[in-house]
Amino acid sequence: MIKLDVGHSLLTIENLVFTFSVGFISMLIFRYFRTYRLNQEEFRPKNKSPFSRSSNENSNLQNFDDNIRESNDKRVNESVDIKNVSQSSNIENEVKFVKVFYATQFGHTEELVKILNDLVREKVPCSVVELSSLDPEEVFVVEKQKEAALVFVIPTVNEGLPPDNATWFCKWLSEASTDFRIDKNSFSHLRYSVFGSGNSAYDGYFNTVAVNLDSDLEKLGLQRILPVYLGDENSSNSKHGGLDEDFLFWSKSLLNAIELPIAPLNSSQSTLIESSDEEEDELMDVEDLVKPAKSSADKNVPNGVKEMITPPLRQVLTKQGYKLIGSHSGVKLCRWTKAMLRGRGGCYKHTFYGIESHRCMEATPSLACANKCVFCWRHHSNPVGTEWKWKMDDAKSIVEGALENHYKMIKQFKGVPGVIKEKFEEGLSARHCALSLVGEPIMYPEINKLVSLLHEKHISTFMVTNAQFPDAIRNLDPVTQLYVSVDASTKESLKKIDRPLFSDFWERFIDSLKALSEKGQRTVYRLTLVKAWNFDEMKNYAGLVELGKPDFIEIKGVTYCGGDSKKASKLTMENVPWHEEVISFSQQLADLLPDYSIASEHEHSNCILLAHKKFYIENKWNTWIDYEKFHQLMEEYYKSEGKSTFSSLDYVCPTPDWAVFGASERGFDPRETRWFRKNNKDISGC
Repeated sequence: MIKLDVGHSLLTIENLVFTFSVGFISMLIFRYFRTYRLNQEEFRPKNKSPFSRSSNENSNLQNFDDNIRESNDKRVNESVDIKNVSQSSNIENEVKFVKVFYATQFGHTEELVKILNDLVREKVPCSVVELSSLDPEEVFVVEKQKEAALVFVIPTVNEGLPPDNATWFCKWLSEASTDFRIDKNSFSHLRYSVFGSGNSAYDGYFNTVAVNLDSDLEKLGLQRILPVYLGDENSSNSKHGGLDEDFLFWSKSLLNAIELPIAPLNSSQSTLIESSDEEEDELMDVEDLVKPAKSSADKNVPNGVKEMITPPLRQVLTKQGYKLIGSHSGVKLCRWTKAMLRGRGGCYKHTFYGIESHRCMEATPSLACANKCVFCWRHHSNPVGTEWKWKMDDAKSIVEGALENHYKMIKQFKGVPGVIKEKFEEGLSARHCALSLVGEPIMYPEINKLVSLLHEKHISTFMVTNAQFPDAIRNLDPVTQLYVSVDASTKESLKKIDRPLFSDFWERFIDSLKALSEKGQRTVYRLTLVKAWNFDEMKNYAGLVELGKPDFIEIKGVTYCGGDSKKASKLTMENVPWHEEVISFSQQLADLLPDYSIASEHEHSNCILLAHKKFYIENKWNTWIDYEKFHQLMEEYYKSEGKSTFSSLDYVCPTPDWAVFGASERGFDPRETRWFRKNNKDISGC
């Protein structure tokens, strides 16, 4: 008997023959069942799903978040000319109806697909379906596949994840696209297009859901009719000036494709849609169909540098009551300014620090921000960014424009019933500027120049920063009072609440607190309490206080801004703590901080002030500010080119008894008049 020695194993000729026979028989059996299945395909009921997986095979969603695939950067950055795509059509199958599937986290995607539905219906029948309302298999059950087009509009949220109501569909599709048990031939006549909405400021996560969805649909056997389009809500990087403009451009492309006989795209064409310059001017016929009216992005690009405020954003912010200055600044009249003009009380800064609310201007030199906080009362209508990349207006024009617009708004109160004449006249001479209107003022490259111009006019400065620009904090000249928003005390909760753009947001946050401790003037931590979000982090907050060593800690209950659960903020009234809960939290925090104690409260604003005990001088709190003394110190600082420094204790002023914590007034100035509605509800400050 012949024997072969292979790898020290003895293999007989009989074994070789046996192995060959088994393999040959297996091949025959496989070919038999394959032929049988293909023959049965002709008798498959039209509405029967090709998916045969049992429910027991569906894996748990728990690990889905950890398994989201990275975006294919090459596919995102490449482009394809739409004209060439349309001209590649060479088959006779026309789209006779469109099914639009969408998912949304905050509601904006739903608004977009309503617009798309109206536009498509002018050409062919169209239906709109929210993805979570169907089982995933049902999405692909279409009677006349050759006449249908499936359109998917989906955003990317929370570090590259799909919206909550699309999580299951995206997970199922990802698994189905690579499941050999699912017959991909069943979808070969289905055509699709994907539009993604995202924000390119979130580096590494831009539209990953749309990119992955497009890839999975192709793997499942569907045919593209348009490349995946990655809409960008970051107006600075958007091809057309913003997400809405991108969506309208893509909608036009889809309408053009529907009107023509459609040929599916091959893989080499499955890239991001971009437009040529010649096509830009053709968008207006589509944009004119929706409101607010849009304009071409090219009009917003003087000398290649974009303006921060795009025309659509200008319209939105103006509608919200902002008076816009130049291309990136704004001013707005605070409700407490209006209240104090009528003698109805001042804001918490009046109680804590002695500002005159009717002489306070709320402004910002930068509408852009590096965070998208869940409790932002501006509803995320402002732009976002991690660095200054827009056209820049000079500081002098911003200050002059802010004061001019502020005074115009004050003048509108002349003759209004209840307005006190003396306070109206005082209101026309601003003495305070709250650089906290919206955005991140410290991003503005000429912030020191702007602050100095305000100080020259004897206008005090209260500046708020979101603790993402530590170097800018260090380089900042003295302001009357410098705030840092401390919205959470752990990396996980800060990421959840502030939704920062920087990938190293926590390191920047910590470094910002360290930078704050190096400032010699008054510094403040501003804590916004959100029930069920950041109430249970007491010891961590105490640790952050030790790190930044602020002079004061403002603890304020979150303000409910209204709206429904589909809007940018998912907060409800249940997340708003009662004032007594804010007091309890403040007392517990003070117990962990031996150098701090509760100094004041403003019940109406649901706000408590913790002060460092160094401000408790001769058995009396000195949290108020001697503003004239501050301006004298600043004049010396500027004359000495920064050599003549001073500390927060150099311009203190005694806190009046009514403003001290525990007083019966609870922070309401007794010189003002409280106003109540008929139901006895206090409306002071309104």
